[in-house]
Amino acid sequence: MLIKGLHHVSALTAHADQNYRFYTDVMGLRLIKKTVNQDDVSVYHLFYGDEKGNPGTELTFFEIPMAGRTREGVNSISATSLRVPNDAALQYWVQRFDEYEVPHGEIVERGGRATLAFTDFEGMRLILVSDEHNSGVAGGKPWDQSPVPAEYGIVGLGPIHLTVQDASLTAPVLTDLLGFRAKGSYPAFTPGQPDVLVFESGEGGSGSEVHLEERNDLEQERPGRGSVHHVAFRVDNEEELRQWVDRVHQFQFPSSGFVDRFYFRSLYFREANGILFELATDGPGFDTDEDFATLGESLALPPFLEGRRAEIEANLKPLDTMLR
Repeated sequence: MLIKGLHHVSALTAHADQNYRFYTDVMGLRLIKKTVNQDDVSVYHLFYGDEKGNPGTELTFFEIPMAGRTREGVNSISATSLRVPNDAALQYWVQRFDEYEVPHGEIVERGGRATLAFTDFEGMRLILVSDEHNSGVAGGKPWDQSPVPAEYGIVGLGPIHLTVQDASLTAPVLTDLLGFRAKGSYPAFTPGQPDVLVFESGEGGSGSEVHLEERNDLEQERPGRGSVHHVAFRVDNEEELRQWVDRVHQFQFPSSGFVDRFYFRSLYFREANGILFELATDGPGFDTDEDFATLGESLALPPFLEGRRAEIEANLKPLDTMLR
């Protein structure tokens, strides 16, 4: 049993159409699956990633049209990193963000890597991280029809930042339950706060890392548009996932048990500070029900929802998925 690295991050958006335009036109990601929230089929669930949505490259959004503003705080997934090939790519992204009027910070070092923090149109906290000196979990391959040149394109998820009230509760979940390794630490960006702790899994590197920050000066986060719902970690296959179901139960964490998401199989549980973790299998993959060439171009429904297609489509606002 091994956590291979990061699988995906799922966040909230109040505007699926604007979300689609930002993450495809500005960020250059491919919309690899246009489907619905399986727990609320009246709204979209959009999946973005590399050329085919390989595990570790996926950024997904649940549409919640009435979502309010996020009030940032502890016990949250406070930043999501996206990997780019090298330091030069960060300079390209500074210029691109200026062109598209995307709020961003300066290029700074975090945990030994060059990074560029920015926010999307709903205030989602994101960080581009350079892979120039990275080794470990391999990145993906940018889509060849992306508006962003491949040499600067996003190749996957980077370190996931957790901000908690008590790091001593979350750290053992990562190490003792999930098998992450403590890698080190780096100074917090907020004066007077403890160092940020770094954990890695699998082959290591930025595609496997969780950065854990303890804050004693913040209240509980109130999620809204642009906040992150959960982070998912990679497990190899369904057989291994079922072993994780038993392991999470042995550690006495309430969980969802085994869940079939069609494109992958999952297990959900909340760690000791209340952050939602998911374990997800590498397969079957997003090309299970669509050809590689046409991923994301039409509404995809898993077989158990196909019989409701007419009803579901009637309740969804059309989303422009014309290739650019």
